[in-house]
Amino acid sequence: MDYSHEVPHSQLLLVRGQQPFNAEPKASALIEFPITPDDLVYCRNHGPVEDLDHDAYILTIKSDYGDKRYSMQDLETRFQKYEVVAALQARCAGNRRKEMDQLKKVNGILWDDGVVCNAKWGGVRLRDVLLDSNQDLTNMNHVQFASYVTLCEDDTYYGASIPLQKAMDEEGDVLVAWEMNDECMSPDRGAPLRLVVPGYCGARWVKWLDTMRLSPNESPNYYQARDYKILPPEIETKTAAAQVWSKYPSITSLNLNSIVASTSVRKNANGLLSLIVRGYATHYMASTVTKVEVTVDGGEHWQPARVTYQEGKWSWTLWEAVVDDVAEHGTVRCRAWDVNLNVQPQECKWNLRGVAFNPWGIGKW
Repeated sequence: MDYSHEVPHSQLLLVRGQQPFNAEPKASALIEFPITPDDLVYCRNHGPVEDLDHDAYILTIKSDYGDKRYSMQDLETRFQKYEVVAALQARCAGNRRKEMDQLKKVNGILWDDGVVCNAKWGGVRLRDVLLDSNQDLTNMNHVQFASYVTLCEDDTYYGASIPLQKAMDEEGDVLVAWEMNDECMSPDRGAPLRLVVPGYCGARWVKWLDTMRLSPNESPNYYQARDYKILPPEIETKTAAAQVWSKYPSITSLNLNSIVASTSVRKNANGLLSLIVRGYATHYMASTVTKVEVTVDGGEHWQPARVTYQEGKWSWTLWEAVVDDVAEHGTVRCRAWDVNLNVQPQECKWNLRGVAFNPWGIGKW
């Protein structure tokens, strides 16, 4: 692959790979901002990142009856603009993979806990574009998406799909977007055009989106059909995985999760030490996080944290807790609850790709 036109990337990230460029911020830096600035957004790529021509960019909706093409000007002027605040998690669903690798070796980049961001996305609703294109929805179950503008490590293009029901849901907030945080997206974010699928993992938020097609089936692309799946623990090698990819569903949303991003201690009014713990939580689909709890004794006693930020039904949750009268050093754990009374589990089963890891968050001081 040709990386001679690679754009410069943020210097605030911890680099996990150069070609393709993959990097993440420290979680302690992330939680300083309810809305993540561009230079603290993780980079997950399978090929080169280039600065593409906004004015010449075309989105094509393919069908057996002829293609429908939209220029950026068409999208920006013919449709009502929408905005949504939504958390974007780990395009590879591999946030916290480094922790799972400590249980047993996994296959993939060893991401820490910074492969997440929260942003305001702006663009047009996918459903509005599909309706305008006069596509025949009969017997169609999925919308397939593709980016052909750059080569990928494991396929000739990057592809993904989502159920048509999700795409057409008026409250699903699925966007064909060109803005992030009230500005035109940068190349690292997928400019000129990317898909925004609130509630779904980043693997479905196709960057540099240039092609769509309605289909009875999911995308056949490698990244939908043969990657980003939770395989059972007994599948321990790539050879074993090759025989069973089709038997397991592609990841849509990631599980309820929370992490400890920072810890610090101070002396309280009694001259004893108090622990200040901060972190973030993310939810499954639209099942909003309702509370986060922390414990310093391994789970015997939990105390509630204070939610410091939450916006709409798709954002992450930022939280802070103060634990009084702690020792000079120790371990703190956190867990999240959602509106359906689901609770983040204490443990998470290992899987070969190291995806969807969500046991109690852990921090030390």
